[in-house]
Amino acid sequence: MKQIEIDAELYRYIASHTQSIGESASDILRRLLALPPLTGIEKEQAVAMEPELAPAQEEAEVEEPPAEEPAPAQSALESVVAEQLDAEKSKVGRFLYLLSVLYQSHPDTFDNVLRIRGRHRLYFAKSKEELKASGNSTNPKEVPNSGYWVVTNSNTSKKQAIVKQAAQELGYSAADADQLKDLL
Repeated sequence: MKQIEIDAELYRYIASHTQSIGESASDILRRLLALPPLTGIEKEQAVAMEPELAPAQEEAEVEEPPAEEPAPAQSALESVVAEQLDAEKSKVGRFLYLLSVLYQSHPDTFDNVLRIRGRHRLYFAKSKEELKASGNSTNPKEVPNSGYWVVTNSNTSKKQAIVKQAAQELGYSAADADQLKDLL
């Protein structure tokens, strides 16, 4: 892979078209430009030459959870208080609020979010130190009143993807997880 510099506006545009955690900038651009995906051999060569990816471009390695009963979708959605969400002025505050609502709705199964990982870093942990050890600039914050910690130094698209994946790890359908993600 070659490395190029792009301005902030282009970066935001590419990042806003991320469809899943772990999708690389090359994958996004190939999709947007309607180019064919890389073949297996080309991909291996690209990975061998690829520089360290930014956190927003890391590939997710998520273990498949055991089959569970779907979570009652409305439990977290109904728990979101619009006034509290609106009171959070920063994206980080809204991100932490949504994760705390998920925790309050599913305290017994919230451990499932610990499976959400990037290629070289954790996104959730039970201690600040564990997150700091997994990356240089993680800026860990505690999910309020939960005992869990999450990285917060990612862009909004990545935060949305983390909220969506956390909801799915807790048994929400893709549509309900999207609803929660869109609240960010």
